[in-house]
Amino acid sequence: MEEIEIIIETSKEEMELSIAHLKNEFTNIRAGKASPNMLKGVMVDYYGSSTPLSQISNINTPDAQTITVQPWEKNMLGEIQKAIMNANLGFNPMDNGESIIINVPALTEERRKELAKRAKSESENAKVGVRNHRKEANNEIKKLDVSEDMKKNSEESIQDLTNKYSKIIDDLFNTKEAEIMKV
Repeated sequence: MEEIEIIIETSKEEMELSIAHLKNEFTNIRAGKASPNMLKGVMVDYYGSSTPLSQISNINTPDAQTITVQPWEKNMLGEIQKAIMNANLGFNPMDNGESIIINVPALTEERRKELAKRAKSESENAKVGVRNHRKEANNEIKKLDVSEDMKKNSEESIQDLTNKYSKIIDDLFNTKEAEIMKV
C-alpha cells in the first residue's frame, strides 16, 4: 500500500531528524579540547543588535587548550570579551589588543561526570522523540482502511525502525561518553 509506505518513510525521516538534532546537541557538550563550537551560542552587542560572535570575528584553535577570537573590527574587543563572560561558559577571556585569547581549562572529574550526565539526558530526549514518531506512525496506520495483517506488518516495520534508531542513539551516546571521560 502506497499510504503505508508514505507513513513509514515519513517516520524514518523524522527519526533521522532526531538523530541529527542529537548530534548537534553533542557538539555543544565539550569533551576537553578547545573547539570553535564552544563559542557558538555567544551573542555580541554589535552596534545595538545582538549578533552571533562568528559573524563579527574569526574563531580559531591554535592548540588543544586555546581559542583565539580575531574580530574584524578592533573596537569590538571589549564587547566580545564582555559577551564571552556573560555567556557563563566558565572561560576567562584575555584581551591582548589584537584579539581575545581563551585558555580552555582541563575538565575536572566532577565536571566530566556532569557533562556525561547531560549527554545521557540529550540521548534520552532523542529516544523519546523516536518513540513519539513511532506512536504517530502507528496511529496513522490504525486509521487506514486495510487488513489487520497489513496493519500488524506495518507496525512491525515501524518497530524495527524504532529499534534501529534507538541503537544508533545508544552508540552515539557511548562514543560521546567515552570522549568526555577520556583524560
